[in-house]
Amino acid sequence: MALLELEDIHTFYGAIHALRGVTMHVDEGEIVTLIGSNGAGKSTTLRTISGLLRPRQGQVSLRGKRIDGLRPHEIVELGVSQSPEGRRVFARMTVHENLEMGAFSRREKVPVADFDRVYDLFPRLRERTAQRAGTLSGGEQQMLAIGRALMANPRVLLLDEPSMGLAPILVEQIFEIIKTINKTGTTVLLVEQNALMALGIAHRGYILQTGEIVLTDEAAALAKNEGVRRAYLGGD
Repeated sequence: MALLELEDIHTFYGAIHALRGVTMHVDEGEIVTLIGSNGAGKSTTLRTISGLLRPRQGQVSLRGKRIDGLRPHEIVELGVSQSPEGRRVFARMTVHENLEMGAFSRREKVPVADFDRVYDLFPRLRERTAQRAGTLSGGEQQMLAIGRALMANPRVLLLDEPSMGLAPILVEQIFEIIKTINKTGTTVLLVEQNALMALGIAHRGYILQTGEIVLTDEAAALAKNEGVRRAYLGGD
């Protein structure tokens, strides 16, 4: 049984048919990447999984249990959390307060070790724990957005464009951290504009075009596919 599964998902924005029968799965322990051009439906897919959008048709399941009818906070409680595109940190709150907000759905007291896990992954955040999030650099805000999502203790971490707007050296750092997060037991579904980097760390990938999955394969195979290279990897 897949950890996360989408079956024949159709999602609309008003009259706009954004997702057209998307079927995909993410197995436990994987990094799966979703690749496509702007407007292909990548973020819509994540928003549908998170419950921010309701599909008109199809179903989303976590460990075989349907979650597409649940409210977003209920989906977080079941183990799916998202680091959104554009970071969206709470600008007037401190770094530590942002992390506390990430754990809002947890009913038990959050162990200090969970904060330490985030601070160990992102040492810069430890240095800035009392600093307001709005005064952080773009790279630091991205670290905080990922750390905040981790504070929900998710089974599945949804990452929406984590490298957007970052300097190349920070992009490499973020991707190494994603690999570390995965190796310590968190399954990852990654939407990423930098397809080459995404395929470099993923186990499998899906290609999304105008709301439809048009190709899926092992990440290494997709990286070598001539059509994928021409369209997304800058190949000639």
